[in-house]
Amino acid sequence: MGKITVETCEIEGLKVITPTVFGDARGYFMETYNYNDYREAGIDQEFVQDNQSASVKGVLRGLHFQINYPQDKLVRVLSGEVYDVAVDLRPGSATYGKWFGVLLSAENKKQFFVPKNFAHGFYVLSDHAEFAYKCTDFYHPNDEGGIIWNDPAIGVEWPIPAGTQPILSDKDTRHGGLDAFTRQYRS
Repeated sequence: MGKITVETCEIEGLKVITPTVFGDARGYFMETYNYNDYREAGIDQEFVQDNQSASVKGVLRGLHFQINYPQDKLVRVLSGEVYDVAVDLRPGSATYGKWFGVLLSAENKKQFFVPKNFAHGFYVLSDHAEFAYKCTDFYHPNDEGGIIWNDPAIGVEWPIPAGTQPILSDKDTRHGGLDAFTRQYRS
């Protein structure tokens, strides 16, 4: 191994990955994904779809999940900087409803592995950010779920400057909270 460093998080299953970067005066080289290294690190998933998005400063996307076709995700930032968050929605988990956040940037080149049955979202800190992620299942447009980004029952500490509001999609303003999710999907 040696090409990646994997940090476990206080919520079981979440992992922050830092690749080895080889740099010199010309620039740098790194492997963004190598199945053998990830399998050795305990991430033995088959990724079937890659996605990429671009957002401007202040955009908050999330908190999203797939209902019947949950996805493991391996996320990273290609340009800019985001605060990335995962919320544990696994039935019976000791950390159900708890969140973890990590700063991902083009500069730190960290990746975040988010297992199935977590809600996921991010907030853009830089003027512009490009975000890429690998998924273990295909996107099913009729299978989208979400939890409101500012649910006090979860209490995500987003790094949103005082006196500002995040830029949200119309869809992301209509999500319910953790209690509604629990009643609808976990009862």
